[in-house]
Amino acid sequence: MSDLLVLAHEDVKRLLAMDDCIELMADALAELARGDSWQPLRFVVRPPEEQSLMGLMPAHRSSPQSAYGLKTVCIFPGNPARGLDAHQGGVMLFDGETGELRALVDASAVTSIRTAAVSAVATRTLARPNSRVLAILGSGVQARAHLEAMARVLSFEQARIWSRTAEHAQAFAAEAEEPFPVQAVESAENAVRGADVVVTVTSAREPIIERAWLAPGAHVNAVGSSIPTARELDSATIAAAALFVDRRESTLNESGEYLRAVEEEGIGPGHIRAELGEVLVGSHEGRSDDELTVFISLGLAVEDLAAAEYLYRRARSEGAGAVVSF
Repeated sequence: MSDLLVLAHEDVKRLLAMDDCIELMADALAELARGDSWQPLRFVVRPPEEQSLMGLMPAHRSSPQSAYGLKTVCIFPGNPARGLDAHQGGVMLFDGETGELRALVDASAVTSIRTAAVSAVATRTLARPNSRVLAILGSGVQARAHLEAMARVLSFEQARIWSRTAEHAQAFAAEAEEPFPVQAVESAENAVRGADVVVTVTSAREPIIERAWLAPGAHVNAVGSSIPTARELDSATIAAAALFVDRRESTLNESGEYLRAVEEEGIGPGHIRAELGEVLVGSHEGRSDDELTVFISLGLAVEDLAAAEYLYRRARSEGAGAVVSF
């Protein structure tokens, strides 16, 4: 038998600070671009007539120390109405030398923190440094994590929040603790017009943003849509933008934003300027002048692996979590 570390939701939230996670995700994306880590496309279990689904996301990192990771996550769209995160599951960390299971980590907390941290890396890398107005479309778990993450990388002077349920946006704005005004607005258009950085973290199936609303030089993090049948940005926005992604293979197979723009605007794989990790390691260029930039974030297994490894090391050093014989 070996020791298995179990980290619950509150353990993850305490141990995985946003500032640390931003740097952790930048390193993970750079490792992927250099070929030091590997992942296949996620495998999705989608039962007939079911609104929920299960995703399996494996990854391997070869250096400086080898490890395997597997996130198993169930997505239940109705959970926010129950007061629950739509993402439920666990991240498993395996020893890269023996294959022994070392840790089981709450996936809901990992996903919310690391997803926002990746958007922060994209914003720091691709948005104009003098960006001052932030727009967030959505008011759930990811919206809250993204507000925190965005404030870590740029000096915003105000944030606008929109949600399809106005009361949720108002409550979100009232509870915000950022050092700049956070205001709930009544429409997506009002949130987006004039914004320097836009974050979409909704469960929308059809576009909630139109190209005409976006200011020259704006940067958009498209986060909420991670399946081929959903999108938050219209095809004109994707076609007009300098497009950056977390992983080309994932985008070509899983992104509703990209796939619909292929159908409606005739773009192809060459429209993707770079993976974010490629920009980080200097093999591809980022923003040019005042062009519109879009980052499509689908979520990667290497991000979950990096978070699980970090949490394992920190928890063991601090005696956190529960250890059981396995």
